[in-house]
Amino acid sequence: MSYTADSLKAELNARGWRLTPQREKILTIFQNLPEGEHLSAEELHHRLEEEREKISLSTVYRSVKLMSRMGILRELELAEGHKHYELQQASPHHHHHVVCVQCNRTIEFKNDSILKQSLKQCEKEGFQLIDCQLTVTTICPEAIRMGWPSTLPSNWACTRSISLA
Repeated sequence: MSYTADSLKAELNARGWRLTPQREKILTIFQNLPEGEHLSAEELHHRLEEEREKISLSTVYRSVKLMSRMGILRELELAEGHKHYELQQASPHHHHHVVCVQCNRTIEFKNDSILKQSLKQCEKEGFQLIDCQLTVTTICPEAIRMGWPSTLPSNWACTRSISLA
């Protein structure tokens, strides 16, 4: 389902919550993300600060958690040790991720056989599939070229890595 402010408000109200300006702003940021981009709560908070929004980091965490439980956002476990989020797409849009553990570069890919096998296994065991995501952890070619892991200095960062500073 594609959420608008009105549909989010209706969904929140039906569950006893309300659409705060902060939640609406968070939804807008996710709606405007380029396809394939994912945000952690910290990255989302940083973007909100750049837009001069006064939203605390704890409010961001609570909001993305709530929106994930509601099925508005998809919670991703990538290689960085913390969660990332993206808008939940309709069922046929299942996709998976290849992630470099050195620079966190993430590439999305689709593979219907993964979804089909997951559905088959769920059916066999009597489970209902909620989400299907595979994260393949890798080392990117640049890190390998630089001698990862044994010869890299501890402060080395891939030129593709993103800094929030």
